[in-house]
Amino acid sequence: MAVTRRKSLAVLATAIAVLSVGDMIAPAVASALPSGKDPLRQAIAGLPDDSATGAQVRVGGTKGPHRVVTSGVADLRTKTSVKGDERFRAGSITKSFTASVVLQLVHEKKLRLDGTVQHYLPGLLPASYDKVTVAELLNFTSGLPSADDYGDLRKDRYKTYGHWQLSKSHFNKPMLFKPGTEQHYANIDYNVLALLIEKVTGRSYEQEVRDRVIKPLGLKDTYSPGNGTEIRGRHTKGYQAVKDPRTGRTHLVDVTDWNMSYTWASGDLISTTADLERFMTALFKGRVVPQTELKLMFTVPKVKMHEDGRTDTTNAKDAYYSSGLTRVQIGKNTYVWGKTGGTMGYLSAFGATRDLSRTAVYSVNATDAKSQTPPAILRKITMAAFTE
Repeated sequence: MAVTRRKSLAVLATAIAVLSVGDMIAPAVASALPSGKDPLRQAIAGLPDDSATGAQVRVGGTKGPHRVVTSGVADLRTKTSVKGDERFRAGSITKSFTASVVLQLVHEKKLRLDGTVQHYLPGLLPASYDKVTVAELLNFTSGLPSADDYGDLRKDRYKTYGHWQLSKSHFNKPMLFKPGTEQHYANIDYNVLALLIEKVTGRSYEQEVRDRVIKPLGLKDTYSPGNGTEIRGRHTKGYQAVKDPRTGRTHLVDVTDWNMSYTWASGDLISTTADLERFMTALFKGRVVPQTELKLMFTVPKVKMHEDGRTDTTNAKDAYYSSGLTRVQIGKNTYVWGKTGGTMGYLSAFGATRDLSRTAVYSVNATDAKSQTPPAILRKITMAAFTE
């Protein structure tokens, strides 16, 4: 998949201004903040470098201290330093917002956790598929197959995809497993949930997220862009490293502008670290999702992770996704709940201990954000934020 992605992006380089890594990154290193002996500053020091052009990290919680640390540049051309309040593409963090809307609708009895896709959206799934429930979509145990490769889509950065048609195009393959028996993380589950939101409310997904989550919490810099390709207002730019097959040189392609309709409710949100901190805090305190349904966001199903082609589940990993969040163990005794997100040019996350004693939100402008091997800076940020 990574090879296909790089080939697709190489095509884009002929139509987009390209930046030489050597020419553009080296002069900007001086903009990085001094690291001293501060673990958090050390974690992101030295940007831009080959792995990332900029980073912003916001940490806090009831045990404090609350602070924002930045490094690198928001724009390689202007060499404008990252200030820590810029917008960015939040990727799959969007799923936490989508889950919040769905669980509100469950509380209002407009959706049932045991209600099926076949009941709410007749004709979407093939007749040969097993019944898939709302609960199984929420915690990624639906068994629905995902797209083989988004590589071809990356050549069509400004194309608008119809949500029903795009979702339905996944279903020309058999189910991955019997619903409820394994966990498989994929965008398809949350795009189907958005179709359910629209069906039972009679309004667009974007309207429901705005009126149920964004506006009540006063998230002034957060929005779903719909079919818009640009990020409004001040923002960090995203870049993707591409190797020129003719010269062998690596260049950075500006991939900031993108029509995210192919990820939609699973990954199109634009936000800031301050807004995501506000959302996370309100969510954990029960101010977004009622307490009865909120329990689902902190409950991981007792199943194994699905692996393609596996026949023996004995040594399979335990599931670690809940309904809209992820559970991560740091050290022996610390569990962090949150959500990560990655889209071209941007790697982001929010996370906190359940009691909100420690919180962290970050956005890193990674130069290969969709790589199967995350850059080391992400682990450094996480360890510094929750162990310092």
